[in-house]
Amino acid sequence: SGRGECFVKARGSLTVIDRLYQQGCAKLRLPKAANGDFEVVMINSSGGLTGGDRLDWAFTAETGCAMTVTTQACEKVYASLGGAASVSTTLDVGKGGHINWLPQETILFDQARLSRNLTVDLAADATALIVEPVLLGRLAMNETVHSGQFRDRWTIRRAGKAVHAEAFTIGPDVDAQAAQKAVLNGAKAFVTILLLDPDGERLLEPARAIIGKKLGASFWNGKLLARLVDEDGYALRQRLVPLVSLLNKQAGLPKCWSL
Repeated sequence: SGRGECFVKARGSLTVIDRLYQQGCAKLRLPKAANGDFEVVMINSSGGLTGGDRLDWAFTAETGCAMTVTTQACEKVYASLGGAASVSTTLDVGKGGHINWLPQETILFDQARLSRNLTVDLAADATALIVEPVLLGRLAMNETVHSGQFRDRWTIRRAGKAVHAEAFTIGPDVDAQAAQKAVLNGAKAFVTILLLDPDGERLLEPARAIIGKKLGASFWNGKLLARLVDEDGYALRQRLVPLVSLLNKQAGLPKCWSL
């Protein structure tokens, strides 16, 4: 089990640490980003997750602050003999603030069980970019996820009012369900991308050009939502990297993504 928290505040034009907390297997590192942004790297020092494990993360960007949160590597979820691993994340963004939630891929192995919750609270004029890629095994290793359970829930509020909620569930017959055309049509990699920014509509057509015919994107109520699927993680990244760069004001992805 582990818990990590990082709260940042403004000091003049800079974003600086207000509070940093680490417990158990949850570690946080603060590399110096090349573009000058405040960046936080999450590390699960246990090397992966399995049934009964629990991780809790909390990140707060106070008034006028911007921060990017990512992971050191892909999070691996291994076979469970019983209960599900649990990951809970809360993001809180103050007035005029911005947060990028950019973890690398979560890799689910055969018989893995994971329950994940993401809660985001935004001030009335705050913005956020949320990216969550998932892999059902690794094609290069000839891995197939025959069975398991993955539950992913998002709740996003602006000024205390719910503006987005979704719940994705697959399992226990993961391979059979993923093969269905209305689910993943046989794809092994998928990602949901959500930009919460009233000015995001101007990015809709450029985003659709990057996505191509593999699912799509839409904009309404101050949200640009995109979903992509592909045969494996490498193919998914070929479109995910330029898409995130577009939505992240050409800032690109954290360096950890290319290591």
